[in-house]
Amino acid sequence: RKQQSTLRLPSLRFIDQLGGGWRTKARHSLIALRLGALALVIIALARPQSTTSWTEDQVEGIDIMLAMDISTSMLAMDFQPNRIEAAKEVAMHFIANRPNDNIGLTIFAGEAFTQCPMTLDHAALLNLLHGVRTDLVTSGLMQDGTAIGMGLANAVSRLKDSKAKSKIVILLTDGSNNAGSISPMTAAAIARKFGIRVYTIGFGKETGEEIGAIDYKTLQDIAVSTNGEFYRAQSQAELSRIYQDIDKLEKTKMNVRSYSHLHEAYIPFAWLALLILCLDLLLRWTVFRRLP
Repeated sequence: RKQQSTLRLPSLRFIDQLGGGWRTKARHSLIALRLGALALVIIALARPQSTTSWTEDQVEGIDIMLAMDISTSMLAMDFQPNRIEAAKEVAMHFIANRPNDNIGLTIFAGEAFTQCPMTLDHAALLNLLHGVRTDLVTSGLMQDGTAIGMGLANAVSRLKDSKAKSKIVILLTDGSNNAGSISPMTAAAIARKFGIRVYTIGFGKETGEEIGAIDYKTLQDIAVSTNGEFYRAQSQAELSRIYQDIDKLEKTKMNVRSYSHLHEAYIPFAWLALLILCLDLLLRWTVFRRLP
């Protein structure tokens, strides 16, 4: 009566004492392979490049300051739509055709200030030039008048420390000096001292709508004393030709050393990533294959 039925089963405790084989331990290396392949793919997608050669080029570049009159007389409509807009349009074409030059902009009426210092960022310069208006004068923020000497002196102050072999000012006005504390010839003497040539442009029609008279004699004296040139522009076409003449006169050769070839360096990383992925698949289906 005290006897009970039993069923004997084999014990699995011995399995805990068995160590894993090398395949079990090495299986974790497959994760490292995949991580390495992922890192190589990321590097390849970043598309690394390297330069493999140098080139010697000659470019033309000088330092230029544009000095533009923005007095209320520049609103005269003997040019379309008016003098200041016509002058700006021609100046913009001049800037666009000289991509290697440092170019800046000074504006003046009864006083002068730098609208844009010399820069190779011509997009920014063109944007500032496009925004030039006579509003500063009509709103009372800037004294009206024509301070040619102040405008030239301001432009010279931006060029005097330049190391360029050729430094020029292109001064455009439609009047005569009647304001400012510096006379035009004093400013011209300062320009000559620093080796700066001044190209002067008397802008406006002798017939038609004129506000004030252009002092051609002073403009010519400024140009002669600085070894520059004096021009008279009575149409927008003439003004364009003047800028073209200045463009031809002012050419300075400079040697520029730069990289000329780019080498795509991502290809070895892409091939190595593909090789590692193929190795990973091969090991998973052979040495480290799992049975159901």
